[in-house]
Amino acid sequence: MARAGLDRDRVVAAAAEIADAEGLDAVTLARVAAAFGVKSPSLYNHVAGRDDLLRGVGLLGLSEIAAALREAAIGRSGTEGLVATAGAYRSYVLEHPGRYAAGAITAPDAEDAELLAAGAAVLDVLRGVLRSWSLDEDETIHALRAYRSAIHGFVSLEAAGGFGLPLDLDASFDRLVHTLAAGLDGR
Repeated sequence: MARAGLDRDRVVAAAAEIADAEGLDAVTLARVAAAFGVKSPSLYNHVAGRDDLLRGVGLLGLSEIAAALREAAIGRSGTEGLVATAGAYRSYVLEHPGRYAAGAITAPDAEDAELLAAGAAVLDVLRGVLRSWSLDEDETIHALRAYRSAIHGFVSLEAAGGFGLPLDLDASFDRLVHTLAAGLDGR
C-alpha cells in the first residue's frame, strides 16, 4: 500500500532536489526514501527503480527548461530572442544542475515517446527563435547544435569553476551569444 501523501511527483521532486544539491550520483532510492522517512521498497509503489527515478528527474528538467525558454522568448525574435533564451538557459542550468544533467545532455531513447516529446518542446522554442533567420531545415539543425554546444559548454565550465581568469563572466557570456547571432546574420 502506498504511504499517504507520497506519489510519483513528490518522489521525483525529492530526487530532483537531491540531484541539484549534490549531483546525480547522490540520487539513490535509499536517499530519496530517507527524505520521506520510509524504507526504499516503499518507493517501488511510485517508481520502477533508480533508472525510472532519474528518467522522472530528466522529464521534470526538460519540462522546466522548456517553460523557462518559452517565457524568455515571448515577444522576442532574432538576436534579442537568442540573447533572452540563452540567458534563461544559463540561469536554469546554474540553478538546477542535476535536473539538467538528467534530461538535457543526452539524446532520449528513440523508444521513449514521453522523453522525445519533452526534448522536442525545448527544441521547438529554439526553432521559433531561429525562425527570423529564415534557415532551411539542415541549417536550423546546425544552428541548434551550435547554440546548445556553446551554451552548454560555457555554463558547464562556469558551474564547475572552470573560468579562473579575473574577467566578468556575464560579459563573456554576452559576447558568446552575440557571436552566435553574428554567425547567423553573416551566413
